[in-house]
Formats: sequence, C-alpha cells, structure tokens
Amino acid sequence: MRVVDKIRHDELSGVLPWRVSICRALVHGPTMLLMDEPFGALDALTRRNLQDEVLRIWTEFQKTILFVTHGIEESIYLADRVVVMTYRPGTVKTVVPITIPRPRDTASPEFNALKRRLTDLVMEEQRRHEEDEIRTG
Repeated sequence: MRVVDKIRHDELSGVLPWRVSICRALVHGPTMLLMDEPFGALDALTRRNLQDEVLRIWTEFQKTILFVTHGIEESIYLADRVVVMTYRPGTVKTVVPITIPRPRDTASPEFNALKRRLTDLVMEEQRRHEEDEIRTG
C-alpha cells in the first residue's frame, strides 16, 4: 500500500485534503481529471491558491482537466474553453474559447469583457428558468 493511500482526510486540515485527493488521482496515471465544484466551500484566498495549484498541476502533468463550476471568474481564470449549458434540457448552449494568455489578470479589460459575455449567456438561461417556474407554478 502506498503512503498516499494510508492518509485519511479527517487527519488533515486546510488544503491538504484537496492535495491528497489530487495525488491519489494522479498516482493511477489517468489521462483526464474530473473536478466537480472542488472549491465550493472555500474562502476566496484559499480558492485562489488552489486555482493556481490546479494550473501548476495542469502545466506539470499535461492532463486534461474537466472542471465543473458555477463560478464565471473561476472558469475564465482556469479554462482554455468554457462550455455554457442550457437550463432544461441540459445541453451545450455554446463553447467560448478563452484566449487570454496566462497568467491571467482578473482586472484586465479582456478578462472583464469575457466575464460580461459569459454572464449574459448564463443570465439568459436563468431568465428561461424563471419563466418556466412562473408557467408551471
């Protein structure tokens, strides 16, 4: 048994459980990592630290990472492409390429233009959801 398999999450604190989970995933040599809202319960500073860690891992290991998030800024900061989903049925509404060079400045005009574009796309779906709720009561 590898040392990484002996570590229990309840014995760790802070960002260490997240790092252990990534190590456990990488040790098996996957071609892709699926990360479903991994930073949802974290404070902003810890989240940014781990976002930078994801980028470092991506650069070092050259793995495809499918990152599911509801965070528009997070998606722009991390992704090469952002897939916006429709309300119902959940299908691909559009794929937005992110061409801003790294490291990405979250205060840059390019970043904020993408943020506005993605927000508009997401809000269209939110309005569809609200209209559906009104119709179906």
